[in-house]
Amino acid sequence: MSAPPLDDTLVRALVADAVTAPSQHNAQPWRFRYTRADRTLTLAADPERALPHTDPSGRALHLGCGAALLNLRVAAAHAGLPAAPVLLPAPERPDVLASVRLGAPAGPGDADPVDPDLAGLHPAVRARHTSRLPYTDREIPPAVRAALLAAAAAEGACLSFLTGPHRETVLDLIEQAEGYNRMDEARDAEQRRWTRADTGGPPADDGVPEYAFGPRSPNAAAPVRDFAGRRAQPDRAYATFESRPQLATLSTADDAPADWLRAGQALQRVLLRATRRGLVSSFATQPVEWPELRWLLRDPVSGTGHVQMILRLGYGPEGPASPRRPVEQVLTIVP
Repeated sequence: MSAPPLDDTLVRALVADAVTAPSQHNAQPWRFRYTRADRTLTLAADPERALPHTDPSGRALHLGCGAALLNLRVAAAHAGLPAAPVLLPAPERPDVLASVRLGAPAGPGDADPVDPDLAGLHPAVRARHTSRLPYTDREIPPAVRAALLAAAAAEGACLSFLTGPHRETVLDLIEQAEGYNRMDEARDAEQRRWTRADTGGPPADDGVPEYAFGPRSPNAAAPVRDFAGRRAQPDRAYATFESRPQLATLSTADDAPADWLRAGQALQRVLLRATRRGLVSSFATQPVEWPELRWLLRDPVSGTGHVQMILRLGYGPEGPASPRRPVEQVLTIVP
């Protein structure tokens, strides 16, 4: 197929869609570089936005960048541009996470049609927001669950909805990990660095603002991260969360940087598909961040795979949009 015209305005629009992806603590740990000569966008990690205490291996950073990469692919498909990514294209530069040649196959023999399923997800790119609000107890229908499983599988990952004792175990692990985080001085300080109090000044363009914390649960731990941490918030609302949270784990067969990038793409494809199906979502990453808890998250029957993310899905109010840095701060364009 012939590639559509590609100018700087379109490149900026593609990156503006890419950076709506979620990232841990909304740190937005990505940088993009577009080279006009070969129509290639390079995605790199931004080390200044890493979380060395919460994410010492960089696993969560790779997941966030993978999610941004999937958004880029969705935006390119919507624009009629083939965009097959190459993961970790420069082994001597581990910070370079992916390269994407826009409007041309990635290499000899690669097919170049635009993926219609990705293009169909584009309306969800700006509509998806993390909702830390209570959901209803309405169950997700089997057909919708199957669509979400297929979305993860399309990116080489496995999504599993939790049931019975396994779900209760994971809920307990979320509560335990939340407590561990509060007792860890370094992690608590790192979280405070990325939370934004409403001071009446200019709004921040990163981090988690107070308005996105969500309410506290009056009688039990909520199945979401409490970004207030140790800080007292006397005016914060209380609300009752769903009695049976619908949780799912996202896993990969291996646990190396390329797998983390694939998991991030699978995560975002699931989230966009969920948004298109009328679902809302949030994350419960706390147990995944503690190695001694992470292995307990595996399915007790299969016992295989590496859990990369815990998702909470369901029906309920949409969460507020979190801030994003302007494209000019994350994109460099060179001849």
